[in-house]
Amino acid sequence: MMTENKLRYMLDHGMSTVATRLQSSWPTVTETVGITGEYDYVEFLAEYAPYGQYDFENIARAAEVHGMGTMIKVDYQNRYYVAQKAVASGFQAVLFTDHRTAEDVEKTIHMITPECPEFEGGMGFVNRRWVGNTCSMRQEDYARMASSTVKAFMIEKKEAVDNIDEICSVPGLDMVQFGPNDFALSSGFNMADDMERVREAERKVFEAAKKHGVHARAEMNSAADMEYYLGLGIRHFNMGMELRILRNYLKQQGEEMNQMLRKAGLK
Repeated sequence: MMTENKLRYMLDHGMSTVATRLQSSWPTVTETVGITGEYDYVEFLAEYAPYGQYDFENIARAAEVHGMGTMIKVDYQNRYYVAQKAVASGFQAVLFTDHRTAEDVEKTIHMITPECPEFEGGMGFVNRRWVGNTCSMRQEDYARMASSTVKAFMIEKKEAVDNIDEICSVPGLDMVQFGPNDFALSSGFNMADDMERVREAERKVFEAAKKHGVHARAEMNSAADMEYYLGLGIRHFNMGMELRILRNYLKQQGEEMNQMLRKAGLK
């Protein structure tokens, strides 16, 4: 049976959260995060990484061993299929990408919500790991469990930023996160050339979320970025990206080793 949805519990009880983003489907990487004891949940970047359905179950199991929750970031085109397979495998939250309007968000929330009179969604009884691979679970209990899936959305297109108030008014929307790269791309400028415009759009998203009672999450490259976001009232944080963290560490250490070799006249 699916364990208690940790992220849902923390959101409902007004708790702050800390997560990190993983591209590796190897469950030992998830376990390595869990061993630190510092992260509430992991986000698997299915939008960017190769994966199979066995990976969903293994990542969820590895997180559960260490008391962590799980989120999956999915592509737009096959979002219904991948999201349903992931949550039925044990993922507790889904981060949807590339939505532009409130209507887009409404359709997606509908399809990941149980189809019953209480919740009026479009998802049926999915017999997978989260129900113990059995159909004996009471339908009303299944509906309540399935409805607890946290629905998060990237606000990353210029059109989505323009429509942010309408999007944040959609019932069932739990969390938003601003996407600076796609915002700059869809707006027609290079992010590095106008960071103030990016920051302005990000603040607009956060302010709308606060006004409508939606949780906002900030993506950071290091803990040093946290002070800025705390000042904006953000209480949910997502640290870096696995390969970026690895690349930055390897680059720094490699540069230091090569400098030492050159100083010693060995290179």
